[in-house]
Amino acid sequence: MHVIITGASGHLGRAILDSFLQAGHRVAAIDRHEAPAERDGLHWLRCADLSNPSEVEPALASAKAWLGDIDALVLVAGAFAWAELAESSPELWQKMFAANVLTTVVPVRASLPLLKDGAAIVAIGAASAQPAGAGMAAYAAAKSAVARLIEATAEEMRPRGIRANIVLPRIIDTPQNRRDMPDADPADWTSPDAIAAVVQFLAGPQSRAINGAGIPVTNASKD
Repeated sequence: MHVIITGASGHLGRAILDSFLQAGHRVAAIDRHEAPAERDGLHWLRCADLSNPSEVEPALASAKAWLGDIDALVLVAGAFAWAELAESSPELWQKMFAANVLTTVVPVRASLPLLKDGAAIVAIGAASAQPAGAGMAAYAAAKSAVARLIEATAEEMRPRGIRANIVLPRIIDTPQNRRDMPDADPADWTSPDAIAAVVQFLAGPQSRAINGAGIPVTNASKD
């Protein structure tokens, strides 16, 4: 497959990137960070702001030129913030919207003319968005918007055979989460590699019967 991944430099993004490369797929990664070490089958494109169409559109065009046909678009970029409603500022809500919703809608919208018919779109949502717990209002609202975006995209792209699905992790077992929650027991968290395996499945033809779905990826899993 020929795959575009946005936000490939984080812990989950790297796991997803590794999953595709190890399976022999070609990947164009679009991220705000500088390229890591060169790897066979990887083309790294720096994009400082994935919510800005004027930056995203040229990056996608370059990815298309390198890949040729595009079989899948995987959207990993996002951000998290915890704040109870009384302390959540309008600036925090705007930040969560920009970092989660716009970094999804802008690449999706720009990629639609570039994706081949029958391609797949896979986004990263959040199981914690429904229901939302204390301190999760801004983040959950943003991730809920991403889920609705994917559902609408699935319906609108149905005539072209383009599928759109979203995976819904709860707590991902990353070094950052372990630092942020030192008193929590990570035994019930989900590994990035396990989530990456589901993402790769949804991007491929084996999942051709799945469209417009939110897939929980919350089972405890260690690699």
